[in-house]
Amino acid sequence: MTADLIEGSTCHKQQDMIQNMEELSNDEFVKFFQNLDAVMFDCDGVLWLGNNIMKNAQDLVIKLRAYGKKVFFVTNNSTKTREEFLSKFNSFGFDVTIEEIISSSYLSALYLKERNFTKKVYVVGMAGITKELKSMGIESLEIGPDPIVDDGNLWLSSAEMHNLTLDTDVGAVIVGFDQFFCYKKLFKAASYLSNKDVYFIATNTDEQFPAERKGFVIPGTGSIVNAVKTAADRDPIVIGKPVPVMFDFIQRSYKVEPNRALMIGDRANTDIMFGRNCGLWTLLVLSGVTSLQEVREFCYSRDASQQKCIPHFYLNGVADFYKLIVKTQP
Repeated sequence: MTADLIEGSTCHKQQDMIQNMEELSNDEFVKFFQNLDAVMFDCDGVLWLGNNIMKNAQDLVIKLRAYGKKVFFVTNNSTKTREEFLSKFNSFGFDVTIEEIISSSYLSALYLKERNFTKKVYVVGMAGITKELKSMGIESLEIGPDPIVDDGNLWLSSAEMHNLTLDTDVGAVIVGFDQFFCYKKLFKAASYLSNKDVYFIATNTDEQFPAERKGFVIPGTGSIVNAVKTAADRDPIVIGKPVPVMFDFIQRSYKVEPNRALMIGDRANTDIMFGRNCGLWTLLVLSGVTSLQEVREFCYSRDASQQKCIPHFYLNGVADFYKLIVKTQP
C-alpha cells in the first residue's frame, strides 16, 4: 500500500488500483488506521438506508471515538436542519454532536451570512434551508406548493402569469430538493436569476437518491438544479459534494489535514470524487448507489472526472470496516 495509491494516475487500465480493504495485511491496516485523525461519513446508503440502520454502524462510530478519531457526517441532504439531523441520529442510536453534522442546508445559509447578505432569498427547496437561513437572521420567501390553476388555458397566457410580480428585495436563489417543484417555481427562479447580481446557490447536484425498491428511480436535487440552470442560463455556486466546500469548512474549523482523513461514501461521483478533490483517503461501501462494476468501468476511462470516481479502497459495508478495526487494534 502506498500513499499515492491512485493519486495522479493517468493509466488507461487502472482496474488493479481498486483495492479491497480486507486484502490489506494486518500491519498495513494498522499503519493506515493509526495515521488517520478523522473519518467523514456520508449518511444515507452508508450508515442507514431509508429507516434501516446498517449493521455495526453505531458500533463503528463508538469505536472510532475510542481511538481518538474525529468523526464528521457530511450530507448533501438539504431537507433538514442540523438540529433535525441530530434528532434523527439520536433516534437511530448514534451518539453525535451538532458540530459534527455538516449539511448542505447549513453551509448554504452560512455562505450568505459570511458575505454579510442582507436581502431576501427565494428558495426552491424544503424547510431545512429556510430554517437554517432564519437561524442566521436571513429572510426567505414562502416555500411549499405553488400550483398552477388548471382552467383549460395555457398558464403563460393567463391573467395570473401576467399579474405576477417579483420581490425586488430578493438577492439570492437557493435550489435544493423540492418535492413541490413545478413550472411556476422554475419560472420565478429563472426570472430572479436574470439579475446577475442575485446569488445562484445549489445545495448539491446529486442525480438520484438511493432507492430501497428495485426498479424505481428517485430523482435527486441535481435534476431540479439542472432545470433552473438551463432556464436561467447560469451556473450555480455548488455547496455540496463533490466540490470541496464541506471539507474547507471542516479544515478551517477543526484543523483536519487531508492526508490524515478518510471519506466513506456509497456514491462514486459525489462522495469519492469529493474525497479525491480534497486530497482525502477514500473508501467506497457497496451498500448504496455505486456498484463495484461501475467503478471498474471508470478504471478503463480516459475521462479525468471518471478517474476521480475511483476509490482507494472498497468494502461491502461499514460493518466490514468495523470488523477490521476490532481484528487489528489492541
